[in-house]
Amino acid sequence: MPVSLLSRNVARKLLFIQLLAAIAIGLLFCLKDPFWGASAVSGGLAVLLPNVFFMIFAWRHQAHTPAQGRVAWTFALGEAIKVVATFTLLVVALAVFKAEFVPLIVTWVSVLVVQILAPAVINNKG
Repeated sequence: MPVSLLSRNVARKLLFIQLLAAIAIGLLFCLKDPFWGASAVSGGLAVLLPNVFFMIFAWRHQAHTPAQGRVAWTFALGEAIKVVATFTLLVVALAVFKAEFVPLIVTWVSVLVVQILAPAVINNKG
């Protein structure tokens, strides 16, 4: 299996695990109040959506073989856009939709932890 296909499969698994974590935590917060559940899911989406766009951005640029110096700049640009998108989604959730702070941040941090830990678990099993 080519490395690019393998990395795509790992990326898809990671995104799916993040989605499951956001939904599971949202359902747990839903037991307290449905609005808390929606706030929790929006916190998870604030991590998940920028990751989806970053993965698509990386896959599209992977097809081209840029000069070695451009790879680092492309990655840095993608990460910067991801951070700005995450911050924007959190601000929109809190300011526009008046999401509850605690479930939003708890889910946001939890999905970030999943983002850090899941690749190690996926690589050990795969």
